Amino acid sequence: MSVHTIVLAAGEGSRMKSNRAKSLQRIGGTSMLHKICSTAGKISSNITLVVGFDKDAVIKEVDEYGLEISIAEQPKAIGTGDAVKCGIRKISTGSTVLVLYGDVPLIQEKTLQKLIEASNNNLSILTTVLDNPHGYGRVKKDNDGNALSIVEEKDATDKEKEINEIFTGVLCGPQSLLTESLSKINNDNAAGEYYLTDLISIINEKGYKIKTCKASNNEVKGANNKTELAELEALYRKMKAEDLMNQGVTVSDPKRLDVRGDVTAGNDCTIDVNVILEGSISLGENVSIGPNTILKNATIGDNTKIAAFSHIDGAVIGSGCVIGPYARLREGSHIENLAKVGNFVETKNSTLGEGSKANHFTYLGDTEVGKSSNIGAGTITCNYDGTNKHKTSIGDESFIGSNTALVAPVTVGSNATVAAGSVITKDVPDNGLGVGRAKQNNKDNWSNKKD
Repeated sequence: MSVHTIVLAAGEGSRMKSNRAKSLQRIGGTSMLHKICSTAGKISSNITLVVGFDKDAVIKEVDEYGLEISIAEQPKAIGTGDAVKCGIRKISTGSTVLVLYGDVPLIQEKTLQKLIEASNNNLSILTTVLDNPHGYGRVKKDNDGNALSIVEEKDATDKEKEINEIFTGVLCGPQSLLTESLSKINNDNAAGEYYLTDLISIINEKGYKIKTCKASNNEVKGANNKTELAELEALYRKMKAEDLMNQGVTVSDPKRLDVRGDVTAGNDCTIDVNVILEGSISLGENVSIGPNTILKNATIGDNTKIAAFSHIDGAVIGSGCVIGPYARLREGSHIENLAKVGNFVETKNSTLGEGSKANHFTYLGDTEVGKSSNIGAGTITCNYDGTNKHKTSIGDESFIGSNTALVAPVTVGSNATVAAGSVITKDVPDNGLGVGRAKQNNKDNWSNKKD
């Protein structure tokens, strides 16, 4: 089955008090539109985005998604039925059409798969059950559970108002059936708009059986203002934390964990409070993430401990490592097995070899450190000359004394020592000692001469 998804993203969302399109409002680190398009990309070969308000910003953003997305414009905001009609012109005959919304970002892939399977060359619609459905269109069904129509609140009888199943607006059906039926929708109503809800009764009258699939309330919530946007953020945080706990991760407080990307984890991992996980994260087994830590696009091996207040972005960390507290590992950092990166240490485009240590107040940029070497407190690699970056190499089992500046390009061999307080501008050979500091001079009775 070839599925082509239409995502409606033409809404202004004036109640957001924002100059940006409603679908571009952000939750969990990315826009609502990005989240629903990412889900759609998993189940459909093509996506058509219906744009209107702030269309240039919407189009610019989706260009970065890496998905097959075509654009259809709704010239005037005259209802969801008209928006789908604008989008369906982009869809080839024979396709199955799925309709989603740019401001309803939390629908799960498995829910949409069920909806697609239920369509079976007919129409299927996504519904949810509310304790208090006041104000929403009720799903009226026949005795076999097939949908007959959507009855609006103002038109419902007292008996129909007792129905607590409502239509979410999400639906799936054949391109040919939808195209023909959309042409039958009129705007004979107070708002002068074309309502997608009218499609259900139109297709039912054609003799088609309309299946319903129920989704949880949380999956189909949208956001029309900043309060509802914050509620979506909380729901998203809860859903992602539950995903991790289902993988076996111990989460100290799900309400204080922000997952803003895709996370895989081995057994017996623990995550403390106020942690942000962004981008693509891979955790091995028995990984411990301390409080107030940020991980972005990181891979962490088994039995590694990330201590509090560490910031890791674009780094690969081996097994049995100890990182932090207050460590910053930037893009291109490779920390090999059993290595240690301590407090207020920053690395970028650097490798710290197996069993090596940089425990305090150090900067390693464009640096390669071998096995079992020690980088003393206050060491910096001077890798930038104002125009170009240069590399520093340190061999195995070497010792770099505290408060050392290594001026790249420079090499320190294996089993070498650099004296504390040195400025090293020349290579230090294997087994050698490098000393690069001014000679100390003491002046006797200096204090007495001040008077």
